[in-house]
Amino acid sequence: MRDSPSASPAAASSLVLRSDAGGMATLTLNRPAQFNAISVAMLDALHSTLGVIAADPTVRVVVIAGAGPNFCAGHDLKEMLANSNEAFIGALFRKCCEVMLAIAGIPQPVIARVHGIAAAAGCQLVAACDLAVAASDARFATSGINYGLFCATPSVPVSRNISRKQAFEMVFTGEFIDAPTALSWGLINRVAAGPALDAEVLRLAQSLMEKPPEVVAAGKAFFYSQLERSVADAYKIAAAHITDNMLGDAAQEGVAAFIQKRTPDWRKAKPLTGKPDG
Repeated sequence: MRDSPSASPAAASSLVLRSDAGGMATLTLNRPAQFNAISVAMLDALHSTLGVIAADPTVRVVVIAGAGPNFCAGHDLKEMLANSNEAFIGALFRKCCEVMLAIAGIPQPVIARVHGIAAAAGCQLVAACDLAVAASDARFATSGINYGLFCATPSVPVSRNISRKQAFEMVFTGEFIDAPTALSWGLINRVAAGPALDAEVLRLAQSLMEKPPEVVAAGKAFFYSQLERSVADAYKIAAAHITDNMLGDAAQEGVAAFIQKRTPDWRKAKPLTGKPDG
C-alpha cells in the first residue's frame, strides 16, 4: 500500500479555516462532505494553526467548530484503509496525539462548538478541548469498536472527562449518547438549542476573556500539570503556583479592586514568573 500524498499548503489551509473576532479565534474543520473526517493533512493544518495561535497575544480564546451539518465523524477511514501500513498508520495516530496535547498546551482556553455528530476521534477532540458547548441535538460516540477498531486514543481524554464506568461503556459499546447525557456525564459544559449555540459559545468565551490573560495562561498550565500527580505533589505545586500568582500584579490589582469595591484594571498586570510544575 502507498502512503497518502502530502497536501499543498493552500489545500491544507483550506481544511482548517481560521476567523478572528474580538480576541476569539475560531478554527473550523472544513471537510463537510466527509463529515469533517480527520485526514493527515487536516491534522497538520490544525497543529500548525494551534502553534501560530499559541504565540499570538491578541487571541484570548480558541473555538474549534465543524463546517456543514456535523462537528466531526472521526478519522478518515478511507485514507486509513488505503494506507494500511505501519509507517503511515503509526505516524497518523502519533500526529493525532500531538494535536490533542497541543490543545492542552497552548495558553488560551479552547472551546469545542459541537453540533451534529462527534464520533470516535471527533469525540476525542471534544474531550481534549478545555471546554465544550453542544447543540441540543448533538450526539457523541467512541464508535470504533463497531468496526473492529478499539478507540484507544479517544479513550484517553474521554476517560479523563467522565467516570470510569461511563467511559468504559462508551468505548466498549460504541453507542451514541445525546447532548443532555453528555452534559450529565461531564463530557460537555453547556447545551444550547441549535439557533442559540453560537450565542452560548460567545457567552462562555467572553467570560474567559474578562479575566487577566496571564493568569488564565498560567492557570491552564498548572491545571493540566497537577491532574496526573499524586494529591500530595499536586498540593505542593499548587502552593508554589498560588504564591507566585498572589504576589503578581494581576492578583494585587484584582484583590485591591475587590476590597476597594471597584472594577480591576488588568492593564496593570504583568506576566507571572512561576512555572506550572513549581
